[in-house]
Amino acid sequence: ADTIDLVRVPTPSLCCFNSSPASNLFGALAMQLGVELASPPSDGVASLQFSPSTSSPGLLATSWDGTLRIYDVKANRLAISFKQAGPILAGCFENSMVAFGAGVECVVKRYDLSTGAEFELGRHDAPVRCAEFDHDTGLLYTGSWDCTLRCWDPRSRAMVAILRQPYKIFSMSLGGSRMVVATANRLVNIYEKRMMHAGAEPEQKRESSLKYQTRCVAAYPNGMGYALSSVEGRVAMEYFDNDLEVQAKKYAFKCHRKSENGKDIVYPVNTLAFHPIHGTFVSGGCDGRVNVWDGANKKRLHQYPEYPTSIAALAFSADGTRLAVASSYTFELGEQDHPADKIYVRNVEREVMPKPKAPAR
Repeated sequence: ADTIDLVRVPTPSLCCFNSSPASNLFGALAMQLGVELASPPSDGVASLQFSPSTSSPGLLATSWDGTLRIYDVKANRLAISFKQAGPILAGCFENSMVAFGAGVECVVKRYDLSTGAEFELGRHDAPVRCAEFDHDTGLLYTGSWDCTLRCWDPRSRAMVAILRQPYKIFSMSLGGSRMVVATANRLVNIYEKRMMHAGAEPEQKRESSLKYQTRCVAAYPNGMGYALSSVEGRVAMEYFDNDLEVQAKKYAFKCHRKSENGKDIVYPVNTLAFHPIHGTFVSGGCDGRVNVWDGANKKRLHQYPEYPTSIAALAFSADGTRLAVASSYTFELGEQDHPADKIYVRNVEREVMPKPKAPAR
């Protein structure tokens, strides 16, 4: 794999603020992190997703405290919440007024955000880790530790397909006409959406090009491939087309690392999210850092100031103007004291825009 050509943009300096009193210094840093949402989860944040509507500022957050929360980002308030018997690990929007949630209870539920009504869509045989709603077909996909990917039709309240996987599902992502499913043992299954009927085989079966356990997979917005992150501080950029010329473009790079006392400290890369317009992407790691990348040009565009603890989840708004960041300890070092779980929402501007390669001299 090629090494990414990093172009580092300095983190904004605190010296631009009037930081004489210590309180002003900390306040300035907090401003750089984004707006901290009120009424955060009381236990680890599992997932984030913005409403698909560009006119609705809704943000969905699921967490280990067994609650699915919907925030009104503009007003910085908790709009509505729903409880399950166990941690809710996955959630997604159908539209700005309907959401889904699932987790350790193994139940997949549909929530009406306007009335507060909820109903059980179906069940898995083990905790549900992922949920994706396909706006093209109106179908919901859920991935579970029971080694199945299940397809649901909310209109008929029925499960329409079960696709068995070789191992537990850790992450999945819709992109264009395909679904990418990342499982334990570093396997990746790629499906064509139109072929995802009961018992369907993957269009492609791959092994991750990274040597260690997969943490997150995120499909490119253009539907041409996907990014994959691992516990060993690396990200791989992959393409669906098996043509040799296309495959020659794939690469992997190191990130979320630092040197301390002559040793290289490596952090898991927990989450990836693509900008819906520019095609750049962000990565979040256990180092508390969020990096902005231009995958096409192999550049790091920006690094935001360090957050209080691990980055557990990231999400861009549908119009690409906001980035939600979950600063939430992911227990990579086991049980220990850690900062409180928080969700920040920051405005994004030029730092997420791609910068073309300089012309060859």
